[in-house]
Amino acid sequence: MQPPRLTGVLVLVAVLAAATVLGWWRRRRDGRLRAVSPAAAAPHRAALAALGVRPGGVTLVQFSAPVCAPCRAARRVLDDVVGRLDGVALLEVGVEEHLDRARELDVWRTPTVLLVDGDGRIVRRAAGVPDRADLLAALAPLTPGARA
Repeated sequence: MQPPRLTGVLVLVAVLAAATVLGWWRRRRDGRLRAVSPAAAAPHRAALAALGVRPGGVTLVQFSAPVCAPCRAARRVLDDVVGRLDGVALLEVGVEEHLDRARELDVWRTPTVLLVDGDGRIVRRAAGVPDRADLLAALAPLTPGARA
C-alpha cells in the first residue's frame, strides 16, 4: 500500500482555494450597482427606445427569464423601490423575447438591472439582485423625492 501522494493533496488544496476566492469575488460583485461611462451609454438609446423606455422619466429596466429565481427577488426589490419614489418607472424585459436587444445592451446574465435617466442614458447597472439601499441612493439625485 502506497502512502498518499503530496501532489494530489496540493492540487486539492489549490482547487479549493481558487474556488473560494472565485466565490468570494462573485458574491462581492453580485447585485452591485456600477456606474456606466457616458460615452458607453450613448449608443444604447435606440435599443432602449425599442424596448419601451421613454425619455423624460427615470426607468429601471430589468432583464429576466421565466426560470430565473433571482429574477423574482429582484422584481420584489424593484417594485418596492418604484413604490417609494415618484417619477420612476419599471420595465421588465424577457431576454428570450428580446435576445438581440439584450446582447446589444451587454446583458449576459439574469437578472440584470439598468438604471436609465430622464435623457435615456444608462447611468448604472447591476447583475444580480440589487441592494435596496444602494438603488435608492443611486436614484435619489435623479428623482424629485421619496414618498413616506
